[in-house]
Amino acid sequence: MSAIDHIRRYQEELVALRHDLHQHPELGMEEHRTAEIVATLLESWGITVHRGVGKTGVVGVLTSGNGHRAIGLRADMDALPLTELTDLPFKSTVPGKMHACGHDGHTTMLLGAARYLAETRNFDGTVTFIFQPGEEGCGGALAMLEDGLFDRFPCDAIFGMHNRPGMPVGRYGIGAGSFAAGGAFFDITVSGKGAHGARPEMSVDPVLAACHIATALQSIVARNVNPREAAVVSVTKVTGGDAYNVIPQTASLAGTARFFAREVSEQIEAGIRRVAEGVAAGLGATATVDYRLIFAPTVNDAALTTAYADAAAELVGEAAVERDTAPGMGSEDFSFMMEKVPGAYIHLGNGDGFSPHHPGYAFNDDAIPFGAALYARLVEREAPKGKG
Repeated sequence: MSAIDHIRRYQEELVALRHDLHQHPELGMEEHRTAEIVATLLESWGITVHRGVGKTGVVGVLTSGNGHRAIGLRADMDALPLTELTDLPFKSTVPGKMHACGHDGHTTMLLGAARYLAETRNFDGTVTFIFQPGEEGCGGALAMLEDGLFDRFPCDAIFGMHNRPGMPVGRYGIGAGSFAAGGAFFDITVSGKGAHGARPEMSVDPVLAACHIATALQSIVARNVNPREAAVVSVTKVTGGDAYNVIPQTASLAGTARFFAREVSEQIEAGIRRVAEGVAAGLGATATVDYRLIFAPTVNDAALTTAYADAAAELVGEAAVERDTAPGMGSEDFSFMMEKVPGAYIHLGNGDGFSPHHPGYAFNDDAIPFGAALYARLVEREAPKGKG
Protein backbone atom coordinates (compact mmCIF):
# COMPACT_ATOMS: atom_id res chain seq x y z
CA MET A 1 0.00 0.00 0.00
CA SER A 2 1.36 3.43 -0.94
CA ALA A 3 1.83 6.13 1.67
CA ILE A 4 -0.99 8.15 0.10
CA ASP A 5 -3.42 5.22 0.28
CA HIS A 6 -2.39 4.44 3.86
CA ILE A 7 -2.97 8.03 4.96
CA ARG A 8 -6.30 8.23 3.14
CA ARG A 9 -7.58 5.58 5.56
CA TYR A 10 -7.75 8.29 8.22
CA GLN A 11 -8.40 11.23 5.91
CA GLU A 12 -11.69 12.03 7.64
CA GLU A 13 -9.94 12.31 11.00
CA LEU A 14 -7.29 14.60 9.54
CA VAL A 15 -9.91 16.80 7.89
CA ALA A 16 -11.86 17.06 11.16
CA LEU A 17 -8.65 18.06 12.92
CA ARG A 18 -7.86 20.66 10.28
CA HIS A 19 -11.35 22.14 10.56
CA ASP A 20 -11.02 22.37 14.33
CA LEU A 21 -7.69 24.20 14.01
CA HIS A 22 -9.25 26.52 11.44
CA GLN A 23 -12.10 27.38 13.79
CA HIS A 24 -9.68 28.26 16.58
CA PRO A 25 -6.86 30.32 15.00
CA GLU A 26 -4.06 31.62 17.20
CA LEU A 27 -1.57 34.35 16.31
CA GLY A 28 2.18 33.93 16.33
CA MET A 29 3.75 32.93 19.67
CA GLU A 30 0.24 32.48 21.13
CA GLU A 31 -0.45 28.98 19.76
CA HIS A 32 -1.10 27.40 23.15
CA ARG A 33 -4.22 25.43 22.20
CA THR A 34 -2.80 24.33 18.86
CA ALA A 35 0.48 23.26 20.44
CA GLU A 36 -1.27 21.17 23.09
CA ILE A 37 -3.40 19.42 20.46
CA VAL A 38 -0.25 18.64 18.46
CA ALA A 39 1.65 17.40 21.51
CA THR A 40 -1.21 15.22 22.74
CA LEU A 41 -1.65 13.55 19.36
CA LEU A 42 2.06 12.88 18.96
CA GLU A 43 2.18 11.30 22.41
CA SER A 44 -0.82 9.12 21.61
CA TRP A 45 1.16 7.65 18.70
CA GLY A 46 4.17 6.83 20.86
CA ILE A 47 6.30 9.78 19.77
CA THR A 48 8.49 11.51 22.36
CA VAL A 49 7.28 15.09 22.79
CA HIS A 50 9.05 18.26 23.88
CA ARG A 51 6.76 21.22 24.61
CA GLY A 52 7.61 24.91 24.84
CA VAL A 53 10.52 24.92 22.38
CA GLY A 54 10.81 28.56 21.33
CA LYS A 55 7.91 29.46 23.66
CA THR A 56 4.99 27.68 21.97
CA GLY A 57 6.80 25.34 19.60
CA VAL A 58 6.50 21.56 19.78
CA VAL A 59 9.11 18.99 18.79
CA GLY A 60 8.37 15.29 18.40
CA VAL A 61 11.12 12.68 18.09
CA LEU A 62 10.62 9.21 16.62
CA THR A 63 13.43 6.67 16.29
CA SER A 64 13.31 3.37 14.42
CA GLY A 65 16.13 0.86 14.11
CA ASN A 66 19.76 1.66 14.70
CA GLY A 67 20.38 4.08 11.85
CA HIS A 68 22.19 7.34 12.44
CA ARG A 69 20.44 9.41 9.75
CA ALA A 70 18.39 12.23 11.34
CA ILE A 71 15.69 13.96 9.29
CA GLY A 72 13.78 17.08 10.35
CA LEU A 73 10.27 17.82 9.07
CA ARG A 74 8.76 21.22 9.82
CA ALA A 75 5.30 22.81 9.76
CA ASP A 76 4.10 26.23 10.92
CA MET A 77 1.12 26.67 13.26
CA ASP A 78 0.17 30.38 13.46
CA ALA A 79 -2.73 32.31 11.97
CA LEU A 80 -3.06 35.89 10.75
CA PRO A 81 -4.76 39.00 12.22
CA LEU A 82 -7.45 38.97 9.55
CA THR A 83 -11.25 38.79 9.55
CA GLU A 84 -12.39 35.75 7.58
CA LEU A 85 -14.74 36.40 4.66
CA THR A 86 -15.79 32.89 3.68
CA ASP A 87 -19.02 30.95 4.08
CA LEU A 88 -17.30 27.79 5.32
CA PRO A 89 -19.27 25.91 7.98
CA PHE A 90 -16.06 25.70 10.02
CA LYS A 91 -14.99 29.33 9.58
CA SER A 92 -13.01 31.10 12.28
CA THR A 93 -14.82 31.59 15.58
CA VAL A 94 -12.27 34.15 16.77
CA PRO A 95 -12.97 37.74 15.66
CA GLY A 96 -10.09 39.30 13.72
CA LYS A 97 -8.09 36.08 13.44
CA MET A 98 -7.98 33.63 10.54
CA HIS A 99 -5.90 30.82 9.10
CA ALA A 100 -5.48 32.71 5.84
CA CYS A 101 -2.19 31.08 4.84
CA GLY A 102 -2.99 27.41 5.35
CA HIS A 103 -0.87 26.78 8.41
CA ASP A 104 -3.75 24.73 9.82
CA GLY A 105 -3.32 22.51 6.78
CA HIS A 106 0.46 22.40 7.14
CA THR A 107 0.15 21.33 10.78
CA THR A 108 -2.39 18.66 9.84
CA MET A 109 -0.20 17.27 7.05
CA LEU A 110 2.81 16.91 9.33
CA LEU A 111 0.64 15.21 11.95
CA GLY A 112 -0.59 12.85 9.24
CA ALA A 113 3.00 12.01 8.35
CA ALA A 114 3.87 11.50 12.02
CA ARG A 115 1.01 9.05 12.49
CA TYR A 116 1.97 7.12 9.35
CA LEU A 117 5.64 6.86 10.34
CA ALA A 118 4.77 5.85 13.88
CA GLU A 119 2.51 3.09 12.54
CA THR A 120 4.76 1.75 9.78
CA ARG A 121 8.29 2.36 11.15
CA ASN A 122 9.55 1.78 7.61
CA PHE A 123 12.75 3.74 8.14
CA ASP A 124 16.04 3.39 9.98
CA GLY A 125 17.06 6.49 11.92
CA THR A 126 15.46 9.43 13.68
CA VAL A 127 12.70 11.77 12.54
CA THR A 128 12.26 15.12 14.27
CA PHE A 129 8.82 16.67 13.80
CA ILE A 130 9.16 20.45 14.19
CA PHE A 131 5.92 22.36 14.79
CA GLN A 132 6.98 25.98 14.63
CA PRO A 133 5.18 28.98 16.12
CA GLY A 134 5.19 32.54 14.83
CA GLU A 135 6.11 32.17 11.15
CA GLU A 136 4.20 35.27 10.06
CA GLY A 137 6.92 37.78 10.89
CA CYS A 138 6.92 36.95 14.60
CA GLY A 139 10.38 35.38 14.79
CA GLY A 140 9.24 31.84 15.55
CA ALA A 141 12.07 30.07 13.73
CA LEU A 142 14.69 32.20 15.44
CA ALA A 143 13.02 31.60 18.81
CA MET A 144 13.31 27.84 18.33
CA LEU A 145 16.93 28.17 17.20
CA GLU A 146 17.76 30.35 20.20
CA ASP A 147 16.18 27.64 22.36
CA GLY A 148 18.78 25.20 21.03
CA LEU A 149 16.62 23.44 18.42
CA PHE A 150 19.41 21.72 16.50
CA ASP A 151 21.68 21.34 19.53
CA ARG A 152 18.95 19.44 21.35
CA PHE A 153 17.56 17.69 18.25
CA PRO A 154 20.39 17.31 15.70
CA CYS A 155 19.31 16.91 12.08
CA ASP A 156 21.30 16.00 8.98
CA ALA A 157 18.67 17.53 6.70
CA ILE A 158 15.40 19.44 7.12
CA PHE A 159 12.36 19.76 4.89
CA GLY A 160 9.36 22.08 4.73
CA MET A 161 6.45 22.75 2.40
CA HIS A 162 3.78 25.33 1.62
CA ASN A 163 0.48 25.06 -0.17
CA ARG A 164 0.21 26.91 -3.47
CA PRO A 165 -3.17 28.12 -4.78
CA GLY A 166 -3.33 28.00 -8.56
CA MET A 167 -1.39 24.72 -8.71
CA PRO A 168 -3.62 21.64 -9.08
CA VAL A 169 -3.92 19.30 -6.11
CA GLY A 170 -1.53 16.38 -6.54
CA ARG A 171 1.20 18.46 -8.13
CA TYR A 172 4.43 19.79 -6.63
CA GLY A 173 6.89 22.56 -7.51
CA ILE A 174 10.48 23.00 -6.38
CA GLY A 175 13.76 24.50 -7.54
CA ALA A 176 17.37 24.38 -6.37
CA GLY A 177 19.11 27.48 -5.03
CA SER A 178 17.20 30.63 -4.10
CA PHE A 179 13.55 29.66 -3.88
CA ALA A 180 11.91 32.33 -1.74
CA ALA A 181 13.01 35.87 -1.02
CA GLY A 182 14.37 37.20 2.21
CA GLY A 183 12.32 39.99 3.74
CA ALA A 184 12.83 43.02 5.93
CA PHE A 185 10.46 45.55 7.48
CA PHE A 186 11.38 49.19 7.87
CA ASP A 187 10.02 52.21 9.71
CA ILE A 188 11.07 55.78 8.96
CA THR A 189 10.24 58.62 11.33
CA VAL A 190 10.49 62.13 9.91
CA SER A 191 10.73 65.01 12.38
CA GLY A 192 10.08 68.62 11.43
CA LYS A 193 8.43 71.65 13.00
CA GLY A 194 4.69 71.86 13.43
CA ALA A 195 2.62 74.92 12.57
CA HIS A 196 -0.83 76.12 11.58
CA GLY A 197 -1.89 74.76 8.20
CA ALA A 198 -2.44 78.34 7.01
CA ARG A 199 1.13 79.37 7.97
CA PRO A 200 3.36 76.81 6.23
CA GLU A 201 6.28 79.26 6.23
CA MET A 202 6.47 78.79 9.99
CA SER A 203 6.90 75.03 9.66
CA VAL A 204 9.33 72.39 8.57
CA ASP A 205 6.74 70.09 7.01
CA PRO A 206 7.46 66.41 7.81
CA VAL A 207 4.56 65.23 5.64
CA LEU A 208 6.10 66.85 2.57
CA ALA A 209 9.45 65.31 3.41
CA ALA A 210 7.87 61.88 3.94
CA CYS A 211 6.19 62.04 0.54
CA HIS A 212 9.47 62.92 -1.17
CA ILE A 213 11.22 60.11 0.69
CA ALA A 214 8.58 57.60 -0.42
CA THR A 215 9.15 58.55 -4.03
CA ALA A 216 12.93 58.65 -3.76
CA LEU A 217 13.10 55.19 -2.18
CA GLN A 218 12.08 53.72 -5.54
CA SER A 219 15.46 54.76 -6.90
CA ILE A 220 17.22 52.16 -4.73
CA VAL A 221 16.16 49.14 -6.78
CA ALA A 222 16.15 51.07 -10.05
CA ARG A 223 19.57 52.67 -9.68
CA ASN A 224 21.52 50.99 -6.86
CA VAL A 225 20.79 47.26 -7.05
CA ASN A 226 22.49 45.27 -9.79
CA PRO A 227 19.89 44.60 -12.53
CA ARG A 228 20.78 40.89 -12.38
CA GLU A 229 19.53 40.80 -8.78
CA ALA A 230 15.81 40.71 -8.04
CA ALA A 231 14.75 43.10 -5.29
CA VAL A 232 11.71 45.01 -4.07
CA VAL A 233 11.31 48.10 -1.89
CA SER A 234 7.68 48.93 -1.11
CA VAL A 235 6.32 51.70 1.08
CA THR A 236 3.08 50.32 2.45
CA LYS A 237 2.10 52.84 5.09
CA VAL A 238 2.35 56.64 5.39
CA THR A 239 0.99 58.44 8.46
CA GLY A 240 1.13 61.98 9.78
CA GLY A 241 -1.11 64.50 11.43
CA ASP A 242 -4.52 64.41 13.07
CA ALA A 243 -6.23 67.60 11.89
CA TYR A 244 -6.99 69.33 8.59
CA ASN A 245 -5.47 72.63 9.63
CA VAL A 246 -2.34 71.51 11.52
CA ILE A 247 1.05 70.74 10.00
CA PRO A 248 2.28 68.01 12.37
CA GLN A 249 5.57 67.72 14.14
CA THR A 250 6.28 64.25 12.78
CA ALA A 251 5.29 61.87 10.00
CA SER A 252 6.19 58.25 9.40
CA LEU A 253 6.57 55.68 6.65
CA ALA A 254 6.73 51.91 6.83
CA GLY A 255 7.24 49.16 4.33
CA THR A 256 9.05 46.03 3.28
CA ALA A 257 12.09 45.01 1.25
CA ARG A 258 12.57 41.65 -0.51
CA PHE A 259 15.79 40.13 -1.87
CA PHE A 260 17.51 36.83 -2.62
CA ALA A 261 20.86 37.53 -0.93
CA ARG A 262 21.74 39.00 2.45
CA GLU A 263 24.28 41.25 0.68
CA VAL A 264 21.44 42.86 -1.29
CA SER A 265 19.53 43.38 1.96
CA GLU A 266 22.53 45.25 3.38
CA GLN A 267 22.68 47.35 0.21
CA ILE A 268 18.98 48.17 0.46
CA GLU A 269 19.30 49.10 4.13
CA ALA A 270 22.18 51.46 3.38
CA GLY A 271 20.17 52.99 0.53
CA ILE A 272 17.09 53.54 2.69
CA ARG A 273 19.15 55.28 5.35
CA ARG A 274 20.97 57.44 2.81
CA VAL A 275 17.82 58.47 0.95
CA ALA A 276 15.68 59.08 4.03
CA GLU A 277 18.29 61.10 5.87
CA GLY A 278 19.41 62.99 2.77
CA VAL A 279 15.97 63.93 1.47
CA ALA A 280 14.80 64.95 4.93
CA ALA A 281 17.89 67.12 5.45
CA GLY A 282 17.36 68.77 2.08
CA LEU A 283 13.93 69.90 3.25
CA GLY A 284 15.11 70.99 6.68
CA ALA A 285 13.82 67.94 8.53
CA THR A 286 15.49 64.88 10.07
CA ALA A 287 14.79 61.19 9.58
CA THR A 288 15.55 58.07 11.59
CA VAL A 289 15.36 54.57 10.13
CA ASP A 290 14.61 51.23 11.80
CA TYR A 291 15.39 48.38 9.39
CA ARG A 292 14.73 44.81 10.60
CA LEU A 293 15.56 41.53 8.89
CA ILE A 294 12.46 39.37 9.34
CA PHE A 295 13.15 36.53 6.88
CA ALA A 296 16.42 35.24 5.47
CA PRO A 297 16.41 34.14 1.81
CA THR A 298 15.20 30.56 1.41
CA VAL A 299 17.96 28.63 -0.38
CA ASN A 300 17.32 25.01 -1.35
CA ASP A 301 20.24 22.58 -1.17
CA ALA A 302 20.71 21.10 -4.66
CA ALA A 303 21.03 17.46 -3.62
CA LEU A 304 18.12 17.63 -1.16
CA THR A 305 16.00 19.39 -3.77
CA THR A 306 16.56 16.44 -6.08
CA ALA A 307 15.72 14.01 -3.28
CA TYR A 308 12.50 15.89 -2.51
CA ALA A 309 11.47 15.95 -6.16
CA ASP A 310 12.30 12.27 -6.58
CA ALA A 311 10.14 11.37 -3.58
CA ALA A 312 7.27 13.41 -5.03
CA ALA A 313 7.66 11.74 -8.41
CA GLU A 314 7.41 8.32 -6.78
CA LEU A 315 4.04 9.35 -5.35
CA VAL A 316 2.41 11.10 -8.32
CA GLY A 317 4.62 10.51 -11.36
CA GLU A 318 7.30 12.67 -12.93
CA ALA A 319 4.81 14.67 -15.01
CA ALA A 320 3.22 16.09 -11.85
CA VAL A 321 6.51 17.42 -10.43
CA GLU A 322 7.93 20.74 -11.62
CA ARG A 323 11.64 20.61 -10.80
CA ASP A 324 12.63 24.10 -11.97
CA THR A 325 9.97 26.28 -10.35
CA ALA A 326 10.93 29.96 -10.52
CA PRO A 327 11.73 31.61 -7.18
CA GLY A 328 9.07 33.86 -5.67
CA MET A 329 9.25 37.17 -3.82
CA GLY A 330 7.27 35.85 -0.87
CA SER A 331 9.25 35.02 2.26
CA GLU A 332 9.45 32.11 4.70
CA ASP A 333 11.23 32.10 8.04
CA PHE A 334 11.99 28.37 7.73
CA SER A 335 14.95 29.94 5.91
CA PHE A 336 16.66 30.66 9.23
CA MET A 337 16.60 26.94 10.04
CA MET A 338 17.96 26.17 6.56
CA GLU A 339 20.90 28.47 7.24
CA LYS A 340 21.86 26.11 10.09
CA VAL A 341 21.05 22.74 8.50
CA PRO A 342 20.90 21.86 4.78
CA GLY A 343 17.33 21.64 3.62
CA ALA A 344 14.74 22.00 0.90
CA TYR A 345 11.31 23.59 0.65
CA ILE A 346 8.59 22.58 -1.81
CA HIS A 347 5.25 23.93 -3.07
CA LEU A 348 2.20 21.71 -2.84
CA GLY A 349 -0.81 22.17 -5.12
CA ASN A 350 -3.88 23.67 -3.41
CA GLY A 351 -6.18 23.96 -6.44
CA ASP A 352 -8.06 27.07 -7.50
CA GLY A 353 -8.85 29.79 -5.00
CA PHE A 354 -7.68 32.99 -3.36
CA SER A 355 -4.03 33.56 -2.62
CA PRO A 356 -2.69 33.28 0.94
CA HIS A 357 -3.30 36.31 3.18
CA HIS A 358 -6.64 37.01 1.45
CA PRO A 359 -9.76 36.96 3.71
CA GLY A 360 -11.40 34.57 1.26
CA TYR A 361 -8.51 32.09 1.20
CA ALA A 362 -9.32 28.42 1.85
CA PHE A 363 -6.97 25.49 2.33
CA ASN A 364 -7.95 22.49 0.19
CA ASP A 365 -8.51 19.38 2.31
CA ASP A 366 -7.85 17.16 -0.72
CA ALA A 367 -4.20 18.22 -0.51
CA ILE A 368 -3.71 16.70 2.96
CA PRO A 369 -2.72 13.16 1.84
CA PHE A 370 -0.31 14.53 -0.75
CA GLY A 371 1.54 16.63 1.82
CA ALA A 372 1.57 13.99 4.55
CA ALA A 373 2.61 11.21 2.18
CA LEU A 374 5.44 13.27 0.69
CA TYR A 375 6.93 13.90 4.13
CA ALA A 376 6.61 10.21 4.93
CA ARG A 377 8.06 8.95 1.66
CA LEU A 378 10.95 11.39 1.98
CA VAL A 379 11.89 9.89 5.35
CA GLU A 380 11.71 6.37 3.94
CA ARG A 381 14.05 7.37 1.12
CA GLU A 382 16.48 9.44 3.21
CA ALA A 383 16.72 6.90 6.04
CA PRO A 384 16.02 3.57 4.30
CA LYS A 385 15.41 0.55 6.45
CA GLY A 386 18.30 -1.89 6.58
CA LYS A 387 20.92 0.66 5.48
CA GLY A 388 21.64 2.38 8.79
